[in-house]
Amino acid sequence: MAKRCELCGKGPVVGRNVSHAHNVTRRRFQANVQSVRAVVDGRVKRVRVCTRCIRSNRITKAA
Repeated sequence: MAKRCELCGKGPVVGRNVSHAHNVTRRRFQANVQSVRAVVDGRVKRVRVCTRCIRSNRITKAA
């Protein structure tokens, strides 16, 4: 299951873990994607959107 927002397209980005001994390993920062029931084109549909889109009211939650 892809960690990608269906609305804005936000997905995982890559970075590095750096320990106190300066051991560097690669890591992924996952997008905070939630599955919510939203009104899409007049119908209720389950979509996976990031929390930034939910907070900024870019979707209309279904009751």
